[in-house]
Amino acid sequence: MDLAREFLFVWILSILFLHHYSSNVNARYHYHKKQKEKGYNKGSPVSPSPVDAPAPQDPVPSTPADPPSNPPSIPSDPYPNDPGDTPDYIFDVTSFGAVGDGSSDDTAAFREAWKAACAVESATILAPSDKVFIITSTIFSGPCKPGLVFQVDGVLMPPDGPDRWPKADSHMQWLVFYRLDDMKLTGNGIIEGNGEKWWELPCKPHRGPKGSTLPGPCDSPTMIRFFMSSNLVVSGIRIQNSPQFHMKFDGCEGVLIEKLSISAPKLSPNTDGIHFGNTKSVGIYNSMISNGDDCISIGPGCSNVDIEGVTCGPSHGISIGSLGVHNSQACVSNITVRNAVIRESDNGVRIKTWQGGKGSVSGISFENIQMENVRNCIIVDQYYCLTKACRNQTSAVYVTDVQYRNIKGTYDVRSPPIHFACSDTVACTNITMAEVELLPQEGKLLDGPFCWNAYGIEETLTIPFIGCLKEGMPQTITEASQYSC
Repeated sequence: MDLAREFLFVWILSILFLHHYSSNVNARYHYHKKQKEKGYNKGSPVSPSPVDAPAPQDPVPSTPADPPSNPPSIPSDPYPNDPGDTPDYIFDVTSFGAVGDGSSDDTAAFREAWKAACAVESATILAPSDKVFIITSTIFSGPCKPGLVFQVDGVLMPPDGPDRWPKADSHMQWLVFYRLDDMKLTGNGIIEGNGEKWWELPCKPHRGPKGSTLPGPCDSPTMIRFFMSSNLVVSGIRIQNSPQFHMKFDGCEGVLIEKLSISAPKLSPNTDGIHFGNTKSVGIYNSMISNGDDCISIGPGCSNVDIEGVTCGPSHGISIGSLGVHNSQACVSNITVRNAVIRESDNGVRIKTWQGGKGSVSGISFENIQMENVRNCIIVDQYYCLTKACRNQTSAVYVTDVQYRNIKGTYDVRSPPIHFACSDTVACTNITMAEVELLPQEGKLLDGPFCWNAYGIEETLTIPFIGCLKEGMPQTITEASQYSC
């Protein structure tokens, strides 16, 4: 009996010891878990819940790459869904006085929210859903702490037309993001441009229905502009009905655009979807663009641009240019467009330059592109001009190393599907055609493919047959120093 009591006593002591040791281990781990820094909390920004918080931001690639995916949870982390792993603060603009009723001016609230969030690392400025915010022309300036997110879940719009635009505000741009690094524009909402009244201004004629002429924009604002910024992400947002260009990137480097939707009516003038100037290392993926001008336009000073999975049209297609205006130098290199669809558009893939320019366009690849009822499916136009008064000049931007591979589909018979109009004095060289098969949408082709001073090869038989590319290289290229970039 005494032996049994002694055994029971030892067993109880063992249980108590093991329970105490386990509690200490858990307590020690939790105590050492990293704590989040406290940020500036003017206006009582709402701390996000695990459900509502945006996903952790992936780093922006320095060179174009496939759209990043969310990494898996780290196996060694025993609390992968710990609220402490979410961003520190969400700066809800309504906490700074924004009303969001579709008529009140919420500009001041957005500026205050920006000022507060800019000072906090990994902060989110939130324009919440079920609200319509009106803000006037604003420059959101940096530098800011890294990881800043501008999240639009509601509707964001400018004043309705030029009559309501504040006279003191610039008519050239609406929202400007300036001198930023590691910033993201995203959300499930809409950025609405209210462009219709701007399109009706009697300043610039444009083509209307049935051959008519309609008025167009004067000093109409670009909707969204990123200027002198780096490591940018634009994802998931809907942008529509801009007075002029929907989105411009000037002097930027490291831009990732994915799952973007841009839309405006087919006859809305100068409503380019995305325009780049002096911008490098760009990736545009899995986006849809329809508007009244170029879906994507690539201006001077751009290089290393990768475009994939874009559906374009109705529109004016995907363009490099225009380049070399006013005898300027223009350098564009390493541009890839692949796995794209272009439909119901005035142009397909286009390179356009002015007479008298300098510089070069080189290292261009158009691959795996489906055309659906497109005029000018493949076009190089070195005589680009907005009037009939442009004179022929002896210098031009040099176009070389351009590949067209697996370009198939249908074309509008009003224009030849292939058109290479190169400069009289500066030939286009190293053009490669492979697996190009273009058939008329309806009717018969009126004019066959056109070539002027264009050199290249057909690796496979093209449909329609080209037969006008010159073999080899031109005997002379005037003053090669003009074309160095």
